[in-house]
Amino acid sequence: MELELDGRRLARALEDHLARWRERTGIAVEVWALPAGDVPRAVAETVLLTVREALANVERHSGAATVAVALTAGRRGLRLTISDDGFGFEHRTAGRGLRVMRAGFAGIGGRLTVNGVPGGGTTVRGEVPRAALDRAALDGATAREERPLSGPGEDVLPPAG
Repeated sequence: MELELDGRRLARALEDHLARWRERTGIAVEVWALPAGDVPRAVAETVLLTVREALANVERHSGAATVAVALTAGRRGLRLTISDDGFGFEHRTAGRGLRVMRAGFAGIGGRLTVNGVPGGGTTVRGEVPRAALDRAALDGATAREERPLSGPGEDVLPPAG
């Protein structure tokens, strides 16, 4: 998968993806903020997939010249904002991509909103409260503890769930 974390921090994975996307599309990317620390893996994966989907929408539909990305994680939780200066849109129906992004954030205890203004660009905002981040961290630690150890040459899959 293009956005695999491979042991990298979320900020580094985002920087790498945004640089590749900018080179491929020619759309300018402004990075306003990235977290200094890391977040639970399930949250990081959801953020990466959301950024990927939002950027795909920008590329396909927006006509934008610039995209701005900000991601912060702190005492109050995680906040993601992706804004473009494209055509914007009216909120008559949510396409598959928007539904997937919303479902991803809901799955980690967060919320995602999309605000498009015709002629004024689109902003995607995701929030995950601190309590949900803490639960995700605990769930990730529990999953690692429950995983059986494998011997040399053995492949052991983590428990389903």
